[in-house]
Amino acid sequence: MKNGKTKDMVLCALFVALIAVGAFIKVPIPVVPFTLQYLFTMMAGLLLGGKLGFCAVGAYIFLGLAGLPIFAQGGGLAYVFQPSFGYIIGFAVGAYVTGALAGRTEKPGYSRLLIANFAGLAIVYLFGMVYYYLMSNFYLGDPIGLWPLFLYCFILAVPGDIALCILGAILGKRLIPLVRTKGQVTYEQA
Repeated sequence: MKNGKTKDMVLCALFVALIAVGAFIKVPIPVVPFTLQYLFTMMAGLLLGGKLGFCAVGAYIFLGLAGLPIFAQGGGLAYVFQPSFGYIIGFAVGAYVTGALAGRTEKPGYSRLLIANFAGLAIVYLFGMVYYYLMSNFYLGDPIGLWPLFLYCFILAVPGDIALCILGAILGKRLIPLVRTKGQVTYEQA
């Protein structure tokens, strides 16, 4: 039992670090930069399960809000006033949903993994777009209409994330059996 908790803590810490690194691997596009954060938050849900995936992303968010510059555009408590902060909230909820859907079976197939990944992606975009709309229109005083919001915060950003969902399913199919093993991984298994 103790080894399981240690393993969970190590994996959560690993994913906090991977998500932080993923924030710095960016492809600049208008409004919301494309990063590898979504890949790592999705993988946290797939490999750790819903609850631990949520905890890993939650720890990442906490560290960023505490002042570590690990978000795509910096860090600190004032980051909640960035219109793109909703995507970060969505990462945590999306990781939970992805993990919960994928974890319903011991060895999920590609179709279950893709469904879980796309469900998590939908949640990330829902949180991100709603937060962006509210911040732009009611806090920043820089109104954005629904069509520009949909164009810049979804249509231009989602193709890369769809590719990440497919990559995540492929990686998940290979890595889930390794992470979920009850015993120790031997050199022959690795």
